[in-house]
Amino acid sequence: MNTERPFGRALCAMITPFAPTGALDPDAAGELAVRLLAEGCDGLVLNGTTGESPTTTDAEKAALVRAVREAVGPGPSVLAGVGTADTRHTVELARQAEEAGADGLLVVTPYYSRPPQSAVEAHFLKVADATGLPVMVYDIPGRTGTRVEPATMRRLARHPRIVAVKDCSYDLLGSARLIAETGLAYYSGSEELNLPLYAVGGAGYVSTVANVAPRQTRAVLDVFDAGDTAGAARLNAELLPLTELMMASGLPGTVTVKALLGGALREPLRPADRETAEALRAAHGALVRAEAPV
Repeated sequence: MNTERPFGRALCAMITPFAPTGALDPDAAGELAVRLLAEGCDGLVLNGTTGESPTTTDAEKAALVRAVREAVGPGPSVLAGVGTADTRHTVELARQAEEAGADGLLVVTPYYSRPPQSAVEAHFLKVADATGLPVMVYDIPGRTGTRVEPATMRRLARHPRIVAVKDCSYDLLGSARLIAETGLAYYSGSEELNLPLYAVGGAGYVSTVANVAPRQTRAVLDVFDAGDTAGAARLNAELLPLTELMMASGLPGTVTVKALLGGALREPLRPADRETAEALRAAHGALVRAEAPV
């Protein structure tokens, strides 16, 4: 495993396709996964919040991993979100994901109950000990109510299977220090920080926007790696209008992705209104036109 980029650079937090009846659509999931990989993603993160994990059953989560694994084959990284507010349930989901063919686990901090740091640490260690899969810690205090504090992250980094972080802490200074001190692979989970985090040593991103713009999100990192920082900044700026509409309009990313790709949502999520959907299509079309050669 590449310890600097254990899952590649460009990861998509993939939506979960549902049939018009509301049932899981494993065939559509496999088709979407194949397309995303063909258009620039190194790997896929399934069963995250973008994948509507709060409203999918354990059986559906396993079926989604199996369907995508079968569709994409053994090469690309397939991570499974297994985080819950219940350590025992999270361990069960981790073992289920391993059996279904996942390459890694995305584990969010237990939410709502706001456990102390000693309990947060114990939670991640129990999950990491439950399987042979590498773990990406998901630090998103704005959603969970609890941050993985830097001292806790340093201790977690000693575990051989805790190798990465999906970073939504909005603390670029703290993240840069932890990258330098721990060797953990930091993946941006906040779209507007994909390039800034990468520039200070991040491994890449886990992107919702990549569902609809996989080439364009990857191109920012490709151009930066080629040494053209001004070009990377320009491409990043071209992404910003779509990113802002998708991620900062007051709607969940799942809703804005499905406004562009189509597909059913599970309640309590509801489709975007017509005005929002039209604005999203306009921003996406402008991005596609900007990418086209003159």
